[in-house]
Amino acid sequence: MKSGAHELSPVTRVRSQRCAGSDQLQVAPVIRNGNVDCTIPHGNGGKMASPIPCVAVRGSTGINLAQGPPSYEPVKTFPKDDSKSCKAMLFSPDGRYFAWINAASVKIVLCETWKIVAEIARPKICSIQFSTHSTYLATWEPSFVTQTSSQGTQNLHIWKSENGELVHSFVQKKQINWEPQWSSDEKLCGLLNGANVLLYEDNNFDRYVHKISVAKVAKFSIAPGNAPYHILCYMPGKPGQPSFGRLFQYPKFEIGEALASKSFFQADRVDIYWHQRGTNALLMASTEVDKSGASYYGKQTLHYFSTKGDTAMVTFSKEGPIHAKITICINFLDYCALLLLAGFGNLRGGIELWDIANRKLIAKTDAPDTTLLQWSPDGEHFVTATTAPRLRIGNGFKIWHYTGSLVYQRPWNNQEELWEVTWQNFPLNTFQQKPISYKAVEGIVSSPSQSQAPKEAYRPPCARGQNITFKLHDDIEPPSKPAVDSNPSKAALKMKKNREAKKAKKELESNNSTVNGQVTSATTSVKMELTDDPEKNKKIKKVKSKLDQISKLKEQLKSGKQLEINQLDKIKKEDELLKELEELTL
Repeated sequence: MKSGAHELSPVTRVRSQRCAGSDQLQVAPVIRNGNVDCTIPHGNGGKMASPIPCVAVRGSTGINLAQGPPSYEPVKTFPKDDSKSCKAMLFSPDGRYFAWINAASVKIVLCETWKIVAEIARPKICSIQFSTHSTYLATWEPSFVTQTSSQGTQNLHIWKSENGELVHSFVQKKQINWEPQWSSDEKLCGLLNGANVLLYEDNNFDRYVHKISVAKVAKFSIAPGNAPYHILCYMPGKPGQPSFGRLFQYPKFEIGEALASKSFFQADRVDIYWHQRGTNALLMASTEVDKSGASYYGKQTLHYFSTKGDTAMVTFSKEGPIHAKITICINFLDYCALLLLAGFGNLRGGIELWDIANRKLIAKTDAPDTTLLQWSPDGEHFVTATTAPRLRIGNGFKIWHYTGSLVYQRPWNNQEELWEVTWQNFPLNTFQQKPISYKAVEGIVSSPSQSQAPKEAYRPPCARGQNITFKLHDDIEPPSKPAVDSNPSKAALKMKKNREAKKAKKELESNNSTVNGQVTSATTSVKMELTDDPEKNKKIKKVKSKLDQISKLKEQLKSGKQLEINQLDKIKKEDELLKELEELTL
């Protein structure tokens, strides 16, 4: 699964993606322990030699491509872009094309040759999206109201990927959910227009064929698979009214014709996840703020829809935000899939890799400060990266083998930022099926320069790069001692005398300890004899107090209680304290 957010935050956002080289079965986000990323890759059966997936990298130094394992060499024929304003990059679903945005244009290269086949000179474009068969590239840029365009300038454009020819233009004011959606065979295309969904057939965008307008639609999703097509719509309710998720079969879009309908409250945002066959879907409703105060990260609920008409709310044994994403990529049911479990964000970055069929742990490793993780389409490698703006220190990426070996590392220096890393996609059945190995492949030693932030105090941006001489609490004045009255009144003297009497009584009572529920004298094992010297008496009482503490600790140890190391160290000092007490009472 390729996440639209290239960072793993305490609440991980999840978006659907075709996992290149395999069919995809998407399963609901269900794990709640920290930031856990669960991904299952799958190798593919094939008779021809497998290609080498490329790795695309975007950052403050521009965009470049490199070969994946085992060479890691730069793709020499790729026209490297050194622009510091590369806003986005994207491989087409089948990996045929690669497109990116810089401050001047959108460029499309044919991955077979890495030669530029189209350049779209529109400097304001900031988002791109390929169609399912890579035939078209959609772009979005801000819309402006002018004297000739009172509704706004046309800002959503659809181009032919092979040559950059403009196919059609629309007005799409909002950037959220701007992307056109194609069916798996590209015969149906949907577009959110205001509160309606416009549907076009056979990529004829001159006139829409059907429209979903029975209620206000904030988001929709076309199911994977061919006809009959299914569309799940999110219809937000008015204040105090419930929202609805409604599943339709194209082209029947009346309320009474919905295959499945479910109401729910509390939804600032929704995400939709389809089974790869398009027969079932999960709708995750999220709120930015949990009004109950139970969670800092808001609240999420999951709702199930089936094309057979079934609906349900997915319940959990524990309340709290949904932190994880799960992707299962399957080509052959008899193939032993791999499962990767990783905890990032608030967790330390531990990674476990499992053989699912045999329920056996393959390897463990650590990738601290990871903000991005993605499996290679070959099903054998995965990449972890530390990216900005989530983390600006220790940027870089690493490539791992599923046996836990680190096979490549590319750190960034402190003056550069890494923004995104992604693998090239491939069609189904591209990669050969291989048996799972438990023997670690040869790897490299991780450099401490990456993902190891300097252990120093936090400084605000305005103070960075300066020689700071102040110390913590420099501006805090020490507490002043109360003034001593040289001529206390009789009432003050009486109060002082009463305080001293209470203190002495409390010290006397503290010499008794409770053991097994019975009050016994603290001098049971050690007799305390006071002297005529007040200073000596103070030391004797202090030593006796420590011995009483040791006596209690020994009772706890005898009863089977697990003591801390410092408590055991206290017990070891008993003989030393007894000797000191003996000397004081001579």
